Amino acid sequence: MFPRKLSGFGAAVGLLFARIRGWSFLRLPSWLKIRDETQNLRLMSDSVPSSGLTTAPAPTSQKYRTLPDQQLTTMPPGVPYIIGNEAAERFSFYGMRAVLTVFMTKYLMDRSGHLAVMGDNEAGAWSHMFVSAVYFLPILGALLSDGVIGKFRTIFYLSIVYCFGHFSLALDDTRLGLFLGLLLISFGAGGIKPCVSANVGDQFGQGNKHLLPRVFSWFYFSINVGSFVSIWICPILLDDPRFGPHYAFGLPGVFMVIATVVFWLGRKKFVHVRPGGLGFIREAVSREGRTAIGQLFLIYLFVAIFWALWDQSAGIEWTLQAEHLNLNFLGIKFLAAQVSDANAILILLFIPLFSYGVYPLIDRIFPLTPLRKIGIGLFVMAIAFAIVWWLQVRIDAGQTPNVGWQLLAYVFLTASETMVSITGLEFSYTQAPPKMKSAIMAVWLLVVSLGNLFTAFMHSLVPTLKPLGLNLENAGWFQFFTLLMLGAAVLYVFVARWYRGKTYIHGEEPAELATAETLSS
Repeated sequence: MFPRKLSGFGAAVGLLFARIRGWSFLRLPSWLKIRDETQNLRLMSDSVPSSGLTTAPAPTSQKYRTLPDQQLTTMPPGVPYIIGNEAAERFSFYGMRAVLTVFMTKYLMDRSGHLAVMGDNEAGAWSHMFVSAVYFLPILGALLSDGVIGKFRTIFYLSIVYCFGHFSLALDDTRLGLFLGLLLISFGAGGIKPCVSANVGDQFGQGNKHLLPRVFSWFYFSINVGSFVSIWICPILLDDPRFGPHYAFGLPGVFMVIATVVFWLGRKKFVHVRPGGLGFIREAVSREGRTAIGQLFLIYLFVAIFWALWDQSAGIEWTLQAEHLNLNFLGIKFLAAQVSDANAILILLFIPLFSYGVYPLIDRIFPLTPLRKIGIGLFVMAIAFAIVWWLQVRIDAGQTPNVGWQLLAYVFLTASETMVSITGLEFSYTQAPPKMKSAIMAVWLLVVSLGNLFTAFMHSLVPTLKPLGLNLENAGWFQFFTLLMLGAAVLYVFVARWYRGKTYIHGEEPAELATAETLSS
């Protein structure tokens, strides 16, 4: 079943995890001891006490800082480790995801070693259900991190689960290995998601809070550096008969191990915000907590539709469309699974372009608030899907359009992502009460799950709706989502005007936001 040349690779991985198990801070008795001691540690801060936080003289046994240095005006020392970890982790996730749908439609085996591939609709449904699970399980990660063991331990332990998921895909190319691998990756990738992004914000205090937009941009930049490289390399490994699925899935697993080690190395540089325990639950169900979640979720419903469209470009429907395009462009011969790399390249260009060019230019015309950025991004996404709709009409007519047209669609899709995803990530963190940072990040990620769940549900309805006169196959599929996005963008313009909220930064009083119009960019 497995190639012999993987045996040494597997042995090395086994040795690595054996060594990890031997690290003293992972042994259960020590972990329990550390946790008991942590409960008795008093907060350590360089600032005067702030409202809602109790400080006392730090004991000499204090191991980690629990509040950011309020006098620091530069980047916190833990940021490089967070960025490095995120780049390697995103390499692992997007590399695996880039080849997942193609693997299911071309390489999937049965237990006897014969091809047992899926059709496009089944593979699309599996892919979207997997992505939905990845973005639903952040709720578990938020409960663990904010309520029980803190962000650091949640990220580290679930990263190990994440590694095993990758190697399940690499070592077993049947439906069993596929299911087990996707299940473990869902728990690992999903569980750490709200903690990683919230951990970025936890490193900042009053002195350097002005750097938050910049570091979130660099955080997003690291995501796309990792994804750009992996989306290009992993399809080559999959397509090359010398390597195939075992190496195409194994390389992302190696990078997830690297991500885990880099994160552990930064443990003494991070601010370790203590879990809220029952306080976390009380805050979540308090009037303030319910209001924050309720207000944001109203905006998030529209963002869920955005993600229902965006995730079709990431190795699923757009990749299946690319199989029918002329993949020669400007002297480059693409593989269908590599075309989505355009998004990773463009986002690296668009982050500085929008931050230092487009946004200041628009701001001269009218105040460009976060909610306005999101609204513009929704309209731009509708344009991206109108292009792939037009492309599919030509394909259905028997033509073979050039992949350059889909690359143009990626330009609009990436511009939309820049305005919706990056803005929404930063906005969500600042709108979350102090003990609910990971919880709000989980709700932000839950909308991605809802969007993918909706897309998977629409896949299941394709055979049912066709006899009723609603054809969602081929061009009809992209037409439906184009019109859905356009209608949602128009409705959002009216709904966003009613948003009310507060901005929360660790170490200072929450700032009231009177209306959407007062939200500063």
